[in-house]
Amino acid sequence: MGDVVRDIPRHIAAQGDLVHVITPAYGRLHKMGNLISKLNFVYRGMEQEAAIYEVPGKKHFEGLRHFVIDHQDIRSGDIAHIYFNDPEQPFFQDACTFSLFCMAVAEAVKQNCFGKLDIVHLHDWHTSLFLYLREYHPAYSGLKELRVVYSIHNLAIQGIRPLENNYSSIKAFYPELENDFERVKDPRYTDCINLMAVGIRFADAVHTVSPSYMEDVQLPSDPPTFIGGEGLEGDLKQAAQEHRLFGILNGCNYKNIRVAKRKQLYKHSLHAIFAWLQEHNKKYKADFLAHTGNKISNLMEQGPAFTCCSVARLTEQKFFFFMEDPGIMRAMLEKLKQVNGVYIVLGTGAPEYEELFREISYEYENFIFINGQSEDIIDSLYLESNLYIMPSLFEPCGISQMLAMRNGQPCFVHNTGGLKDTVKHLKTGFCFDGQNFEEKKNNLVEVFSNAVDLFFEEKEIWKHIVQTCKKQRFSWEDSVEKYYSQLYLRKPEPPKEVRIHNKRPVKSKIQKENVNL
Repeated sequence: MGDVVRDIPRHIAAQGDLVHVITPAYGRLHKMGNLISKLNFVYRGMEQEAAIYEVPGKKHFEGLRHFVIDHQDIRSGDIAHIYFNDPEQPFFQDACTFSLFCMAVAEAVKQNCFGKLDIVHLHDWHTSLFLYLREYHPAYSGLKELRVVYSIHNLAIQGIRPLENNYSSIKAFYPELENDFERVKDPRYTDCINLMAVGIRFADAVHTVSPSYMEDVQLPSDPPTFIGGEGLEGDLKQAAQEHRLFGILNGCNYKNIRVAKRKQLYKHSLHAIFAWLQEHNKKYKADFLAHTGNKISNLMEQGPAFTCCSVARLTEQKFFFFMEDPGIMRAMLEKLKQVNGVYIVLGTGAPEYEELFREISYEYENFIFINGQSEDIIDSLYLESNLYIMPSLFEPCGISQMLAMRNGQPCFVHNTGGLKDTVKHLKTGFCFDGQNFEEKKNNLVEVFSNAVDLFFEEKEIWKHIVQTCKKQRFSWEDSVEKYYSQLYLRKPEPPKEVRIHNKRPVKSKIQKENVNL
């Protein structure tokens, strides 16, 4: 989602339209901004005041503005300084945060804080309550004049909360509203609201981030063999029948990108590890980080003949195969051991996945687990590894495989969702699959072994795969063109030619419409 909300607005602005990006301030982002307006509204039956600030973007783009909403109850959580970990009541605090955020945004739109808007583009369950307010709140009925587009980035995370009788419930958020619970309830937990379903049911257009994922989510899930609509396949089928469902592949940047230097991977890794050792709250200092640093030091002396890598959040979606059967990962490492190969995983995430990788790290010298986040290491991994590993149980789109291919790195992937749309077996990488989970596990190990053999035994074929990877283009320009024609229902305004004193035509862009994401 972060990549999309960063990159798509830039390319829409390049079409001559004005784009506003609005996010919560999380108690900190407003501190670098300029106050635009105070927002007064009723939330939880009480008068509230929030503030909207304009903040600078990481880079300046003409026609692109960034705003944040600040309120004392919009705070940063313990996951990436954004989300909260609520294991006893999933989504409890996040639902509180985003129900407040959506109401503040609705009020800001009503007050014309962003000028005249034509389109509002929402992302995942967190923003769907904007649609709920448009549907049910008398004060925001004017929002029905706007076209609202809803993007699904991960259908597995749905924001399910009680309808009532809970501090984090729809009735607690908006007690004054006459609610039609039948239209918003979860199909499985009928005493709960499903915020992902609200977005699907009430949006003018619903968007998945790859064509294959759009097909997948209209089918029922059969875990772990197949992950589909996760209980919402009926809603998605209906959206498709109403011609409201679209699958548009995400893109990747190919210009103005951070360019890493070669042969810096282990240097960057050691720098990051030493920096983490200084952090008072960093876990596993003595045994884990030092242990990993020692492995990396050895690799600086004697490098591997073959390097695999994964950069991902450590979750069920990304590494379920390894958690379900750790023997798969051990078989891969045994194969790598035969050819002086290593597997490097960088990421943080669920404690049980971190524990699994830490355990295997102590078993295998050729498994390097970098339990942290470092942009320098990530850039080096995409550049210097020989094979990118992405065995996702399901994948709405995925961008890591695009970043790897951008650097000519073949990818080893599960043939699902967006991975199916981007990686072609024996052309740009290697794909495993199967009719059931046991077949998938066996095929994973077999295809991986074949890929390693191909690297050493068929150099010309491997070289051709590398070259084919580099030629792939999954451009945001292509994505934006489809956004306009399918989601926004209009064509982007072409540059107009203006003749000045009969000299050569000068191309200028006329800013016509506003697009709010």
